[in-house]
Amino acid sequence: MFASTTVIRTRISSTMRNVSTHSGKGISAVLQKNPDDVVITFAKRTAMGRNRKGQFKDIPVDEMMQALLKATFEKTKLDPAKLDDICVGTCHPPSPMYSSRAAALASGIPHDVPISTVNRLCSSGLMAIRNIAHAIQSGEISMGVAIGVENMTLNPRPTPVIAESVDKSPRAHDCIQPMGWTSEMVAQTYKVSRQKQDEYALISHTRATKAVTTGIFSEEIIPVEIRGTVISVDDTIRPGVTMEMLSGLKPVFQDWGDAATTAGNASGIGDGAALCILTTRERAEKENMEIIGKWVGCAVVGVEPRYMGIGPIAAIPKVLTQVGLTKDDIDIYEINEAFASQFAYCVEELGISMDKINPNGGAIAVTHPLGMTGVRQVVTGLAELRRRDKKLLCTSMCVGSGMGAAGIFVNEAQPFCEAKL
Repeated sequence: MFASTTVIRTRISSTMRNVSTHSGKGISAVLQKNPDDVVITFAKRTAMGRNRKGQFKDIPVDEMMQALLKATFEKTKLDPAKLDDICVGTCHPPSPMYSSRAAALASGIPHDVPISTVNRLCSSGLMAIRNIAHAIQSGEISMGVAIGVENMTLNPRPTPVIAESVDKSPRAHDCIQPMGWTSEMVAQTYKVSRQKQDEYALISHTRATKAVTTGIFSEEIIPVEIRGTVISVDDTIRPGVTMEMLSGLKPVFQDWGDAATTAGNASGIGDGAALCILTTRERAEKENMEIIGKWVGCAVVGVEPRYMGIGPIAAIPKVLTQVGLTKDDIDIYEINEAFASQFAYCVEELGISMDKINPNGGAIAVTHPLGMTGVRQVVTGLAELRRRDKKLLCTSMCVGSGMGAAGIFVNEAQPFCEAKL
């Protein structure tokens, strides 16, 4: 077990507003079904593409969104005129608001359906879900779509530029540093060895390979047609990865820390999109829409920017406290694997069994399109709960600049075996 974290300031107020529209807390309240619950009626993702060489390398985010939305409306038979709002989580494309609006219009969504974008880096997709859920809870809308999308081949992370006077603040300086630097700072400070990083990375690669070969991921992927080609299988997963292969890789950031981060134990840079449709339980039941999940709540925290990757250590306890759950109540955790250094530290500090975490691998194996990840985790987690006939999902990720986020969801779908009868 690692040493206790000393850089996180946990600020959980006993008077914090309950994220649910109902005042009760605890597992019975979370599982309770109420007419004004925010529910998810559809959750799918595209296949993911490798950076620079993959199937989306030439496809901009607006074209990816257009294809995903078209495929969604064809699959669900949902009239897009019924939507009240759309929120897109994305980080680095130029003019994301314009490209998102254009994609929505081109997909057949009427001009009177509004749209917004949100950028909270690696948690952007989760924030898109949160924004739509909150709008439904407030009564401003009754149905919306949350999208997470990123093409990191065409739109890589830009180098942040801040004023010289701002950069004089040590924390301000740290918060704009490359993510690889923060990985090495976590590894060095919390003594996460190269061997431990490779061990956790191997788990991710092995699980993802099994998920592909057994067809598990096909249950969460919606095929999309772009430029005459149907894209339906991830091209990011590398089968046959061994510990020997991982240990033989050269460090990527040789000038920082202990230089333990490699291409094999860090998340991939890739491309993809994911989507959730949310509405009230009352409306879903009235319109005979299949309910596959329930939104419960979300928490966002700040941590020391230098140790950005430890965000889940603060975010997960915070969201569990908000809704009155314990870590043992959760059936599946989807915790983003930005780097094996921070992922290993988070897992062992949180004290959660790897049997519950990323059962089909994570970003180290499948890749991490920044804006997509927060929605992709929900899609993947709900699908796995459905396979297992279990209930509770917690998603979480560290967030660039020194933050963390986490969300709680309930599976309400029939098990796949029953749904196919």
